[in-house]
Amino acid sequence: MAEPRLAGLELGGTKCFALLAEGTRLIERVSVPTTTPEETLGRLDDLLGGWWAQAPFVAIGIGSFGPIGLDPARGDHGFITTTPKPGWANVEVLGRYERLFGVPVGFDTDVTGAALAEYLWGPAAGTTSNIYLTIGTGIGGGAVVNGTPLRGLLHPEMGHVRIRRRAGDGFAGVCPSHGDCLEGLASGPAIAVRAGAKAETIGEDHPVWDDVAAEIAELVAMLVLTLSPQRIAFGGGVPVGQPWLLPRIRARAADILAGYVAPVDAAALETIVAPAAFGADAGPLGAIALADHARTGNVTPLSPPGG
Repeated sequence: MAEPRLAGLELGGTKCFALLAEGTRLIERVSVPTTTPEETLGRLDDLLGGWWAQAPFVAIGIGSFGPIGLDPARGDHGFITTTPKPGWANVEVLGRYERLFGVPVGFDTDVTGAALAEYLWGPAAGTTSNIYLTIGTGIGGGAVVNGTPLRGLLHPEMGHVRIRRRAGDGFAGVCPSHGDCLEGLASGPAIAVRAGAKAETIGEDHPVWDDVAAEIAELVAMLVLTLSPQRIAFGGGVPVGQPWLLPRIRARAADILAGYVAPVDAAALETIVAPAAFGADAGPLGAIALADHARTGNVTPLSPPGG
């Protein structure tokens, strides 16, 4: 039986990708600079339209930067909402592609898509709760519970939680909204300000890593206590570029949990806290995973183009 033909869009702050897959095999990947919504989405429309003309796809998945509206009861459902990215606030995405192609469309954050890919095709298969965290220009996280992306009023914003800080750490943080939230303390730009150099140029013996590991471990412990994940997959430039960082995060998280959660000791965290499975393909496969999830869910497609 032929694999389903699925389309995807990965919407990022500096570039976007149009994607085409047969099953989990990516067969087309085209990058488009993120400029204005009209120009960027117009180019993505044309790319998907060209692939549709060759052979229609059965679903579209869109993994987007946020915040985005995911509550069907709200007027901003399917929109990029309060993003600080100039020109992109209150831009409709979901409805646009439902109207254009008339197939099921999955719409969520890019990190939630990556978490779904880990669940569908990666090491998180078979779990009842799994999380994907990315640490790079920002910090974001998505969760899948019982095979379904976690959402409610909106979507998880794991990078903007406030966490306990090490004694004597007075860094003000760089988040323009919250200052010293986790993203303001431990993202790539925050590390660069704290250390006076980019993360990839800082050796593992630099003291900034003690703070960063402790701060990220606070989030890991918080997630263990709230969402009970069987896997927390890490992606993004900071953990990928510093592979020795995850062992420090695991050790500190074990100290924070202090044996309270019986199954989660230092040995268990070796398996629970791990590098993401798909590397640079996490975002693209996340968009395809959202398409696959939309295809198999209770989604009523609209009329296809020309139908």
